[in-house]
Amino acid sequence: MTTSVPAGPVAIPVPAPPVAAPPVAAAPAPEVPTGKGGGNPRRGTALPRSLVMLLGAGAAVLVLAGLRSVAWLIGPAFLALIVVIAIYPVQTWLRRKGWPGWLTTLVLVLLVVGVLVVLGLVIVVSLAKLAALIPQYADSASSLQASLQSSLKSFGVDPKQLQDAVSKVNPAKVVALIGTVLAGLSTALSGLVFLLCLMLFLSVEAGGIERRLAAVQADRPELATALRSFAKGTRSYLLVTTVFGLIVGVLDGGALWIIGVPLPVLWGVLSFLTNYIPNVGFIIGLIPPALLALLTSGVTEMLVVIGVYCVLNFVIQSLIQPRFVGDSVGLAMTTTFVALIFFAWLLGPLGALLAIPLTLLIKALLVDVDPTAGWVNALAGSLAPEPRTPRAPRRDRPERSSAPVAATPPA
Repeated sequence: MTTSVPAGPVAIPVPAPPVAAPPVAAAPAPEVPTGKGGGNPRRGTALPRSLVMLLGAGAAVLVLAGLRSVAWLIGPAFLALIVVIAIYPVQTWLRRKGWPGWLTTLVLVLLVVGVLVVLGLVIVVSLAKLAALIPQYADSASSLQASLQSSLKSFGVDPKQLQDAVSKVNPAKVVALIGTVLAGLSTALSGLVFLLCLMLFLSVEAGGIERRLAAVQADRPELATALRSFAKGTRSYLLVTTVFGLIVGVLDGGALWIIGVPLPVLWGVLSFLTNYIPNVGFIIGLIPPALLALLTSGVTEMLVVIGVYCVLNFVIQSLIQPRFVGDSVGLAMTTTFVALIFFAWLLGPLGALLAIPLTLLIKALLVDVDPTAGWVNALAGSLAPEPRTPRAPRRDRPERSSAPVAATPPA
């Protein structure tokens, strides 16, 4: 049985277009509770800037007071560290030559001890000679006082006022003051044993300093770089200062020997030591020989000594040397002067000698480790030399062309 299929078009179902979903409203942001003034309470919990500055200043005062109370320990310890840093390249050079570690350490210690012992013997012997000459200098001071009184009286000065002014000056006290100042050097030598012990331990530990810095660099690379920069700057400063100190000491000692001032070797050594005191070192080294020249030979010799020191020491120490020191350590002259006053107050005379290395250490720990503290170097550091501008060609001369000139063929 067959089924008939009706003729005509067949309807094909078409799928309906998708219906767009209604937009979902965004969830409202959570409201942040505000304080009384309508601000963020998190900001309100931060301390005011003025209070932070006051707390920081108070903490700095406490730290400085603590450092000043233990200056007897910090000064010699840092001096031993500086000496070991200065002569560490000798130990490194010996190890490169194949010397064993214990022998390089022994050579390092003997070198340091030898230099300090020779310097101490020169100072002690000179002080012993000065102590033997002090009594006759006191008599010379009395006669000088009488002649000065008569000279001022000839200029019309009232004898009573002059007597009142001169009576306050005791010549014996002036001479004793010189002995007290120089005796301070011998007192400093009494701590030589403690200093030598520190240098012995630091010299033994110096052999592993590179491994220690490598371990520090793995965790804090900026700190390791800053410490290496501190050691390099300290060696450069000590080298420059030592060279200029030897020049000044030899020139001063020779000049005093020619003038006839007693103990020229002692005053030459004093000029060498005071050369490590920036800016005002030559004034400290000038006072004892000038007073001694006044007591032994008179006003003329004292003025000659002052003139010689001003010409030699002022030109070398105050004009020439600061330029080399500033280039080697990157510190401005004003910064070195302020550091001198601060560390002399903090650590005493030893702080004046170590003012520049201490400043370099603080700069390494607080400035060089912080990449955002470059503005401190811009304000307190030495200025780089300005680039030279190229000279303009003179108008009366024709400018040479840079194009190659073709060679003319021979006739």
